[in-house]
Amino acid sequence: MEVKLWNDKREREMYDSFADLYAIIKTTEKLEKYYVRDLVSSSEYEAECLKLISQFKTLSSSLRDAVPSIERFAEAYRMDCPTALNRLLVSGVPATVEHRSSSFASGASSASAVAECVQHFITAMDSLKLNMIAVDQVHPLLADLSSSLAKLGTGILPSDFEGKAKTREWIARLAKMGAADELTEQQSRQLLFDLESSYSAFMAALPNGGS
Repeated sequence: MEVKLWNDKREREMYDSFADLYAIIKTTEKLEKYYVRDLVSSSEYEAECLKLISQFKTLSSSLRDAVPSIERFAEAYRMDCPTALNRLLVSGVPATVEHRSSSFASGASSASAVAECVQHFITAMDSLKLNMIAVDQVHPLLADLSSSLAKLGTGILPSDFEGKAKTREWIARLAKMGAADELTEQQSRQLLFDLESSYSAFMAALPNGGS
């Protein structure tokens, strides 16, 4: 006799999302162990970790009502993944980013500022990919990014870092539009391109960024 876990399509989608969340946490735990044991290169680890963090942020946000606490979710499904939970919930950036910023910046506050920039870059890019293109959706994300970039001194980013200028230009452009206005497809693609290129330049500007 077949036992169904769901009663309708909505419940089925919720359980599918639970399975995805479970897989992301378990995969992150395994990736962290591989990195510590030197079984994966720093560049491969960083790329995969950024993808997992991005997926986690998107999925946990959509499951906020069904899963108010990720820690309780992990306990309920008997997940022994402390490293993954720390990476996804506390740090929010790959270990390689933490190490680069910590070795270069003086003090935890500078390392935190670098991590904050990475989070804002990822959030802004993911939002555009999810077609969140209304001015009142995009403007706050760019404002947060611009603010976090401003916290970094010239010791970390060059004074003429192009990402800062591009972000300010977009903020000024959005300020001339109405809150309910939406970016055109061309504008959305251009903004995403600018963010991705600025993010790549940002990561390369960190010490050992190219290694």
